[in-house]
Amino acid sequence: MRMSEQTHHDPTALQSLAAAFTVESNTHPVSDERRAQLIDKPAFGEVFSDHMAHMTWTKGEGWSDRRIEPYGPLNMDPAASVLHYAQECFEGLKAYHHDDGSIWMFRPDANAERFRNSAKRLYLPQLPVDDFLGSVGALVTKERAWVPTRREYTLYIRPFMFASEPFIGVRATNEAEYCVIASPSGPYFTGGVSPVSIWVEDQWFRTGPGGTGFAKCGGNYAASLVGEYRGIEHGCEQVCFVDAATKTYLEELGGMNMFAVHKDGHLETPSLTGNILPGITRNSIIRLAQDHGRDVVETMIGIESLLDDIRSGEVTEVFACGTAAIVTPIGRFKSERFDVSVNGGKTGDLTLALRNELLGIQLGEIADPHDWMWKVC
Repeated sequence: MRMSEQTHHDPTALQSLAAAFTVESNTHPVSDERRAQLIDKPAFGEVFSDHMAHMTWTKGEGWSDRRIEPYGPLNMDPAASVLHYAQECFEGLKAYHHDDGSIWMFRPDANAERFRNSAKRLYLPQLPVDDFLGSVGALVTKERAWVPTRREYTLYIRPFMFASEPFIGVRATNEAEYCVIASPSGPYFTGGVSPVSIWVEDQWFRTGPGGTGFAKCGGNYAASLVGEYRGIEHGCEQVCFVDAATKTYLEELGGMNMFAVHKDGHLETPSLTGNILPGITRNSIIRLAQDHGRDVVETMIGIESLLDDIRSGEVTEVFACGTAAIVTPIGRFKSERFDVSVNGGKTGDLTLALRNELLGIQLGEIADPHDWMWKVC
């Protein structure tokens, strides 16, 4: 049975939440012809739709002014707290076009909960789950014409919140803005499903014990850039960070989680120690692997042990996963001390099978056994 023929989550519930948002239509939208060109083969995160969702929070008043409005610049005071103390967080999820013309989202409720956890860590107001779901539902419904129909092309949804109070002082903000923008996007890696080379960074770190590693905030990604570009200088597409305390355990890539496949069929992935993002794709991969009777071990993965296991053949595949990239094979680990190929630099069978299964669920091509998909319209 195709997923589009199933109705797990009552679509009227999402529509009801979306109805709380008033709609102000853009009076100068992109033409149908121009939009068709823009969504044909867009690069990731470079094209944006006609509208955005917007809400405002003030201390004592709470959340208000739920609206869909024309996409455009934000009016921000130069003294806005976010510009000086980086009090912000964000999320990332996708809307998928199914063959019957319906539009679906993948686990937006999980994104809503993670967004609340990130806001709590950054001492921002926590957005109610219903408002998160209503905002993304309302925006996707308004922008359904922006959802690409080409396979593996999606409408990437970016909710974000920031401290907007004009105040230069280190304290929690009394004012915050929440927005959602939409970007028709193609594959994160334009070369298709091919193994990427990973630079193992052990001099610079994206976070540390007790830090913001588990929160999805801009500071983590800004901190990852120096390592990412060190990797690029050494011929690698991505960076993987080790733990800051001992410099011996692999944690996560700049924007993805990681799995190692052992020859007996079990998988290992770095533990959620608080240093790494609890990826929704990561959690989904664990469930899918377990569905097929595979053990998945969440543990501390030492870089030297992993390299030894790769060299000996104990580890047969390694892959990364995340919302943007889905599942991506890793074909090489490199640093100033080593350069080790994984599986002869080829994509492993399990890596490809898990990617195809997850993508098949998202696109409505196979059944959704865990009730992950939400019908928008």
